[in-house]
Amino acid sequence: MTLAIWWIRRDLRLGDNPALSAALRHHKVIPLYIHAPEEEGAAAPGAASRWWLHHGLQALDAQLRGMGSRLVVREGRSALSVLEAITRETSAEAVYWNRQYAPTQIERDKGVKAALRGKGIHAESFNAALLFEPWVIEREGKPYRVFTPYWNACLKHGIDQPVLPSPVVMPQIPSSIQDLPLGTLGLLPKIPWALGLEERWSPGEAAAWKKLERFLDQALEGYKTHRDRPGIEGTTRLSPHLHFGEIGPRQVVRTVMSRLGGVINADAAHFFSELGWREFSHHLLFHFPHTVDHPMDRRWNAFPWPAVDPRLWQAWITGCTGIPLVDAGMRELWHTGWMHNRVRMNAASLLVKNMLIPWQEGERWFWDTLVDADLANNIQGWQWTAGCGADAAPYFRIFNPGLQGERFDGSGEYVRRWLPELVSLPDRWLHRPWAAPANVLCDAGLRLGEHYPHPVVDLGESRSRALASFAQLKATKINLT
Repeated sequence: MTLAIWWIRRDLRLGDNPALSAALRHHKVIPLYIHAPEEEGAAAPGAASRWWLHHGLQALDAQLRGMGSRLVVREGRSALSVLEAITRETSAEAVYWNRQYAPTQIERDKGVKAALRGKGIHAESFNAALLFEPWVIEREGKPYRVFTPYWNACLKHGIDQPVLPSPVVMPQIPSSIQDLPLGTLGLLPKIPWALGLEERWSPGEAAAWKKLERFLDQALEGYKTHRDRPGIEGTTRLSPHLHFGEIGPRQVVRTVMSRLGGVINADAAHFFSELGWREFSHHLLFHFPHTVDHPMDRRWNAFPWPAVDPRLWQAWITGCTGIPLVDAGMRELWHTGWMHNRVRMNAASLLVKNMLIPWQEGERWFWDTLVDADLANNIQGWQWTAGCGADAAPYFRIFNPGLQGERFDGSGEYVRRWLPELVSLPDRWLHRPWAAPANVLCDAGLRLGEHYPHPVVDLGESRSRALASFAQLKATKINLT
C-alpha cells in the first residue's frame, strides 16, 4: 500500500477527522506536524496558545503511539519545503489536510496545493473545523453582516450533521523516518502564568470529551441563564479544545442532540447559537480579511484615538483598575489563560470606551494570554464591543461593570475568588467599593489606595467623554462595504 502524509495543523483529534479518514481509505498514513509559525502571520499562536499546542500535540502523540503509530514532528522555513522533503524521503504519493481560514493560512494552503499537484502528488483538503465553511452560507451571493439572519440560514441548512468514526487501527511508522523531539520547538514559553495553565487545563481529545460530558450532565439544563454568571461553571469551557480541533463542532452538536433525543429545547438552542457566533466570526473574517487589524466599519479609521496612557494600560493588564469585575477577569486571565465571556465584554468595554485605548491593543493582549485565542473570534469579539464590527454593539452601548457585577455576580463569588482583598466587603458594596461608606470599609479592613486601588477612571465621566467622541463618527458618511 502506498504512503500518504496527514498534515496536522489545528485538528488534534482522531474522531471526525475527514483528512485522516480519507488518507486511511487509500494509504498507509504518516501523521506529520510542521512547525513554521512565521508563515501564519497574525494567526501565529501567542504564548498561552503555544503552551496548549505543545501539550495538545503531546496528547495526540500518546494516542497515536497507543495505536502503534506516532507523531512525526518537523520544522522548516515553510510548510511546503518540509512537505516536499518528506514526500521525496518517503515516496509518499499524497498529502491530506484539514482547512484553516485566516487570510495568511488560506494563501499558504493554495500555494502548497498547487505546488504539490504540480509535482504529481495528490493534494486534498477538507473541512474539520466548522459546521459550514465561510463561503457556504450566503444571501444572493453576498456575505451576511448580521448574526441572526446568518444563523437562521445555518439552521435551515441543518446543523446536525454526520460524524466520522475514529480509526480502529493506525499503521506503524517506519523507524527510518526521523523527527524532532517536541520540546525542541520552543512552544513552551517562559511565562509566569504557566503553572496556572497546568493546574486548570488538560489539553487533548480525551479531555475535550470529558468537558463536554460534564457540561451535559451539570450545566446544559439552565444554560441560557447560567452562562452569564462567571462565578459558576455554567459554560462548556470547550473553546480551546474547539480551536485546536481536539473536538469538532459536528461532534458537539450530534452529541447534544443525541442526549436530548433530537428535541432542541431553549437551553440547547441558546448553546447552539454560541457555536453559531463562532461560525459567524469565521464567515466575517473570510469575507472581510481587512478586519485582521482594521475595523469593519471604515468610519472608525478616522477616529482620533489619544495616545495610550501607560498608567491606564498597566492597570488594565494587571487587574488593578479599581473596578472589581474587570480586575477579577484580568486576574483570572493572567492565572488561567481564560476569562468568562461576560467579563471579557466588560473588560473590553472599559478599555476601549472608558479608557479610550484602541481595540487592537486589547485584542493583541488577549491573543497572547488566552488559551482559546482564535483569530476570528478574538477580532470579532473586540470589534463587536468597540462598536466597529459587523452586528456590532452600537457606539453608545457602554458596559457599566458595577451594575453588570451586581446583576451577574450578585453573591460576589467570582469577584471574591480573584480579589481576596475584597472578601470581607458586603455584597452591596462589593462591585462599587469606591462608593462604600467609610465605616463599611473600616469594618471590612479595607483601605482604598492601599489594599485595593481607587478607580483609575470615573465610570460616569469617562462614559460621557466616550459618547461625545464616538458620536462624531455617526455623522461620518462613508461606503461601509
